[in-house]
Amino acid sequence: MAGRRVTTTLAAPPARRLAAVAPAFRQIGDLKRVRVAHADGSAAERAFVRAWAALAAGADPATVAARECAAAVAGARLAGVDAATLIACGLSAPQAETVLAQAVAELADALHPDTVGRLRDALPALVTDRTLAGGVPPFVSALCRQPRAGATAPGRPRLMVEPAENHAEHCWAVAVYAALLADDVGADPGPAFLLGLAHHLHNARLPDAGFAGELLLGAHLDPIVDGLTEAELATLPAPLAVRVRAALAGRADADTPLGAAFHAADVLDRVLQAHHHARAAAFTVDQALGDLELVHDGPVAGYHRTVLRAAGL
Repeated sequence: MAGRRVTTTLAAPPARRLAAVAPAFRQIGDLKRVRVAHADGSAAERAFVRAWAALAAGADPATVAARECAAAVAGARLAGVDAATLIACGLSAPQAETVLAQAVAELADALHPDTVGRLRDALPALVTDRTLAGGVPPFVSALCRQPRAGATAPGRPRLMVEPAENHAEHCWAVAVYAALLADDVGADPGPAFLLGLAHHLHNARLPDAGFAGELLLGAHLDPIVDGLTEAELATLPAPLAVRVRAALAGRADADTPLGAAFHAADVLDRVLQAHHHARAAAFTVDQALGDLELVHDGPVAGYHRTVLRAAGL
């Protein structure tokens, strides 16, 4: 569900910054659709689980935010080739860190300089920290299973798009985007990341009916959201529950730095997801052959083109 109405903000990131980050966020968001043979779920879903495992084990939210944002920005260019894969393929720790740094550098111009510095500082931990993720609270797996409703409107038929993203993927994206925007609005990246990660706790139990469903719930919506959120917070270690509850208070409006970062991240992810489905529906073979150079230069490129011409493709 989209959540409660908020007031208009005067603290939004500057327009030039939003224009700069949107293409980068589009690439990061594609990790919702990146999968690998050696693990279940999308890269985004697995990052969501990994983040909650670290937080539940007592990790500092700012540290988790920096690591996951660094992994996400590198993943925008490397897809499923993450730090663990690089090490497993025989690269040394310095070699793996160099590859990750090169990937981060490709998107660095879109981000605030302080944000880029924080990402670079987090790269060594991505390479050296091979600790297996611990347990996670039950809501984490529930959000991995709970589909998003997508765009809905009162009085209109539901628009179904497949495959639907799940709430874990959306929450991960909002967490990453909010932390990456934090320096642009003077917010603390740790709470911004935590708020994005936790803002759909209620959907671990409540199926997503979209904005149209929210309006039908009417005055029941807020008590339901509050009650279900508190039930999930009760499954967290007490110190973490306190921090999550404090972060969630930041979604009440968009007039604070935390609220501005979160609500900018939330709306960007929802609309970028719609853009993804539109691009997928409009994709043509000509784009693959021309813009993306599906047949790329190489020793057999001429032969490939001859085969395709002969086949009428």
